[in-house]
Amino acid sequence: MVSKIEQGSTAEESARRHLEKQGLKLIERNYACRVGELDLIMRDGVYLVFVEVRSRQDNRYGTPAETVTRAKQKRLVRAAAYYLQRRRINAPCRFDVIAISQNGDTLDLEWIKDAFQAL
Repeated sequence: MVSKIEQGSTAEESARRHLEKQGLKLIERNYACRVGELDLIMRDGVYLVFVEVRSRQDNRYGTPAETVTRAKQKRLVRAAAYYLQRRRINAPCRFDVIAISQNGDTLDLEWIKDAFQAL
């Protein structure tokens, strides 16, 4: 049985590789601050992209994308604002979600660009 930490690390690595193949550049990984954590911070042209990676072994209790609730979105927006302020960055931003479902031995990856707006 794979631990949740190992599953999360594997999912984040799969997401990073997928996004880099699409032309995004990794800026930072697992940025943690007092208001939350950002899984991946990437550059897509002029955009700074905050990527939330969600994975599930089954969809019995909802899909990975459905776990990015309004409360989770608020935490991500606060963490992103903190990151931008601390780094003194003024750039257009967006929030993407990578939803990964385990399907036997394969991973099904869904990239939701601009999944939600800063509230």
